[in-house]
Amino acid sequence: MFDTAAIQAAIDACNAAGGGTVTMPPGTYLTGTIQLKSNVGLRLEKGCVLLGSKTLGDYPARVPNLRSYTDKYTRYSIIYAESAENISITGEGTIDGQGAAFDNTTYARPNGMRIISCRNVAVRDIRMVDGAMWMCHFLSCTDVYISGVTIRSRVNKNNDGLDIDGCRNVRISDCDISSGDDAIVLKSTSPLPSENVVISNCVLSTACNAIKMGTESTGGFKNVAVTNCVVYDTRLSGVALEIVDGGTMDGVCVSNIAMNGVGCPIFVRLGNRARLYKPDAEIPRIGVLRNVTISNIEETASDTVGCSITGMPGHPVENVSIDHVRIRFPGGNDGSAVAAAVPEAAEKYPEYKMFGTLPAYGFYCRHARNLSFNDVEVSFDKTDARPAVVCDDVEQLDIRRLVAAAGTAQPGVLWFVNTREARVTGCRATGSAKKFLRLDGPGTRNIVARENKVVARGRAAKEGKGVE
Repeated sequence: MFDTAAIQAAIDACNAAGGGTVTMPPGTYLTGTIQLKSNVGLRLEKGCVLLGSKTLGDYPARVPNLRSYTDKYTRYSIIYAESAENISITGEGTIDGQGAAFDNTTYARPNGMRIISCRNVAVRDIRMVDGAMWMCHFLSCTDVYISGVTIRSRVNKNNDGLDIDGCRNVRISDCDISSGDDAIVLKSTSPLPSENVVISNCVLSTACNAIKMGTESTGGFKNVAVTNCVVYDTRLSGVALEIVDGGTMDGVCVSNIAMNGVGCPIFVRLGNRARLYKPDAEIPRIGVLRNVTISNIEETASDTVGCSITGMPGHPVENVSIDHVRIRFPGGNDGSAVAAAVPEAAEKYPEYKMFGTLPAYGFYCRHARNLSFNDVEVSFDKTDARPAVVCDDVEQLDIRRLVAAAGTAQPGVLWFVNTREARVTGCRATGSAKKFLRLDGPGTRNIVARENKVVARGRAAKEGKGVE
């Protein structure tokens, strides 16, 4: 039995009566698109399954008033709302998208839910499985509360968990997500920023990135806090912060994250893909990425590439702090990546593998200003011949109490190139390092290194060609 009309009639009647809750008891209900309206809650009781139709024609294309980049690929959904207020989807029931039934070579696939330009939105305690595309997309919404949601969606392409897009005042907590694409991703596919967002107490696993801001960044990201989350079995980055389509990232705090089996724990990128959010939009200017703190991270990485924090020539990332972070890498690189040139790749799609294997096994930092590492520990399972940290074109660098495993570590445990105004204090290298600190490049100046120690054989040094 096809139940769309009956469900929609109940929602419409509830809205016409001034509001209330439409409760769906245990059972399976086959449906196409359902549109929520103001002052109406949809409650799925335990044992209720809202089963998305396998026929695309049961999902009318909806093009919202707000223009955004998602016009290119998101027009269908099981649950839809636009310009509504005081709406909710709650209960212990399940939304099943039957996503494997849809052709993954086209974007003609329905989202689980798409909520646009709405105010006071709550999604609580439901289970969502097998999306055909993104599971949840919130665009230009204000006062959004998402709690206790379980997502299991790995049956098609673009299986994002939660997409927060140009929204304000958002709280996400206590969610459990296993997704084929990014688990929780903040986007800005229009000039509207995603701002005042809190993400906490979530358990995340994904074939892509666990916690991500980008790639779409037209309006930017402001005042975002991510805390007390667990990330496991994640192919790409645990935390990916990206500004590549213009926009400003300002005021991001990521803390208390435990990761295991993650390709790259930390990836920070300011680039210049300059994607237009609509065909007649102006080409965006190079964006800004500043005021980011990443702290209290415990991680076992699964890839040898390394972490990176990179801007562009003349456009540095600014005011980035990495504090109380401990990461163990697989290691095993023979050092061949040290001599290889790292491409700027300004227009390339941002992903932690975009530069190839990095010349540092721990952190590669380039085009940055006011960068600090405090109480950071990096190590490896197999001896790695690369430096622990490489800084290239970095100004105002502060490294304190770094503990780094070192193999042969050529050209040094730390390697600075064209780096200015740097302090390295209280650091310790363990292993067979031949040199602790290497300085190169005609722009390198005003470097202070004090109270650093190499354990076992080796010596502390600061030397190299081109030092001023």
